Amino acid sequence: MNVADFKARLTIPAIAAPMFLVSGPDLVVETCKAGMCGTFPALNRRTSEGFEDWLNEIQDRLGDDDVPYGVNLIVHQSNPRVQADLELCVKHKVPLVITSLGAVPDLVNAVHSYGGLVFHDVIKRRHAEKAVEAGVDGIIAVAAGAGGHAGTYSPFALVSELRDFFDGAIILSGSMSQGGHIAAAELMGADFGYLGSHFITSKESMASNDQKDMMIGATAKDITYTDKVTGVGANFLTPSLEAATLPEHGGQMSLNEEAKAWKTIWSAGHGVGASRAVLPAKAICEQLITEYQEAKSKFCR
Repeated sequence: MNVADFKARLTIPAIAAPMFLVSGPDLVVETCKAGMCGTFPALNRRTSEGFEDWLNEIQDRLGDDDVPYGVNLIVHQSNPRVQADLELCVKHKVPLVITSLGAVPDLVNAVHSYGGLVFHDVIKRRHAEKAVEAGVDGIIAVAAGAGGHAGTYSPFALVSELRDFFDGAIILSGSMSQGGHIAAAELMGADFGYLGSHFITSKESMASNDQKDMMIGATAKDITYTDKVTGVGANFLTPSLEAATLPEHGGQMSLNEEAKAWKTIWSAGHGVGASRAVLPAKAICEQLITEYQEAKSKFCR
């Protein structure tokens, strides 16, 4: 499968981002059945055996006419499971592998060996150049306002800099919560929109009811960008920061430490204001699809 084939399978060019402790099989399956690409982090299961259980479940529930799904792998020395989880992705021929914290040619080659795609997330040009050298199919431009670990560059600047040297797929992330945002991303030179926060309040999300309630009452002013939680700059819901005792650490956290911190300190992006009720993922996708089509029609006129 190439990028054009992947895009043709989607009703609109949009990917529901893999969210730590939030995305699971129910959210992935319902998103894929609704016409968008659903994804999840491999580390949302505590073991590789549990990760494979989810792969089996997702593949059993998705049909040939549904949109392909994706898995996020943390490619970093702090992740002792990366090789085992990669081997499972190859075994199950995961259609899309999203890599973070490292672009490795051997991993890209392994995914390409069965026809899978690799998209790599970056916050700056230097990271993107390394990913392109590794042979990835797409670059996820994590711009200012994205949920979780995010960059600080304007999406206009980041997409433009990437297009200077990369003619592959660019997937734009950062405050995207409406179908019109996805259409606008295409107009500015990206190929896909990448949305996470908007799905935290979905019925299928694994977020707690307290987290969903906080999301529903929040707007962009309730988001704080800080490196005090994990050692790396990220966007969090301010009320959850204020209610928590921030961990003490001397740099970037280990994956185990980070998992503990994110259980009570909740991440979201500047697009949080779009979430006003707990809705099925299907309904969220349908709204995005309608808004996207209306925006494209308006641009054409």
